[in-house]
Amino acid sequence: MNSRTTLVRIAAVAGLALVVSGCSSSDDEPAAEETTVASLEAVDDSTDMPNVVILDGGGTITSTAVGPAEYTEYGGDGVPNGIVDILDRIQPEIAEVADITIVDGAIPGSSARTLTRELFDMTGQLDEILADDAVDAVVVNTGTNIMEEIAYWADLTVQSEKPVVFTGSMRQSNTFSFDGEANLFNAIRLAASQETYCYGTVMLMADEYFAAREVTKTDAWRPDTFSGGRYGALGTIDGSNQRHMRAPGRVEACGTDEWFTPFDLSTVEFEDLASAEIVFSYVEASPVPIEALVEAGVDGIVTAGHGAGGISSTQAEAREAGVDDGTVFVSTTRTGSGSIYDTGEPDVIGGLDLTPQKARVLLQLALTFAEDTEQVRDWFQTVGNPEFSYSPSE
Repeated sequence: MNSRTTLVRIAAVAGLALVVSGCSSSDDEPAAEETTVASLEAVDDSTDMPNVVILDGGGTITSTAVGPAEYTEYGGDGVPNGIVDILDRIQPEIAEVADITIVDGAIPGSSARTLTRELFDMTGQLDEILADDAVDAVVVNTGTNIMEEIAYWADLTVQSEKPVVFTGSMRQSNTFSFDGEANLFNAIRLAASQETYCYGTVMLMADEYFAAREVTKTDAWRPDTFSGGRYGALGTIDGSNQRHMRAPGRVEACGTDEWFTPFDLSTVEFEDLASAEIVFSYVEASPVPIEALVEAGVDGIVTAGHGAGGISSTQAEAREAGVDDGTVFVSTTRTGSGSIYDTGEPDVIGGLDLTPQKARVLLQLALTFAEDTEQVRDWFQTVGNPEFSYSPSE
């Protein structure tokens, strides 16, 4: 097996660039700009190898630092050919794992300030790609700062049981401690294995993979920053050894209509998406943010409360007034773990153990599709809280 990826062809898929790879060649093969045009239908399913599509969203994995020891400072133009160059670094070994297709992804970067159309379009891309019978799984590489929110969005909206694995890196590609090669390799290996079929979206970083619902970033710089909280990782990748220790509760519905979430974005327009925001609580927290958001017409607000969801007395008064104005509130904790149980209080929904940022994603989607607040409440208890149950049926 030779050491360089052949860029077989570049195609236009919904206006996006597509690179099909998975073969290898010597260093004197034609460069990417010499390839010919084809389509996604050209994905090769003639071999016994799994077909894995990489949805390229950039991020630190394709970035550069000012120097090999200076990972806290970004600099330079980044990797010239993006994820294609990182994939090239893990040849020829990765060619023995899967046939790979690279698609330029409509994914917001870590510097994104608001939810833009990119997330909406990303779901459309994923659904279209996964609907292709020749495709077995998708790996998404993107920035790590908001990866947990993007992954949870995908988990709630993608209408396919096939594996979707998010990955990236904490260190830039030219640093001594670059972790992107191992993360990309292991993400492809996990996706190709089909071991996360019906898991929904997962994230693989630092040899562990996590449920999109549970994973959160815990450190600004460390490569082992991602954690599954109280529940831990779903499994580990140790070289060629994979350990799959547990699964999200939704796998019990695999192969049934109940597996799919109600948030099918193909049935709505981007402009139909509801709005949802987060307000943090602390000692003497002001009611002004809640009042301003309610006045601005925001559909829903997540409060990140202290302890078991507590907010200041003036915030509570503003929340009560907001409820009267028709704003839906979800109560979560800023502590990082523990459940805020639903009490049935009108228009204040318990967010259970979802982090504030995950609860905001679910609230936005639920408000988009629900007919009333009680439907939103029900989805927080079910779609937002998939659990295993082996109790005998009545």
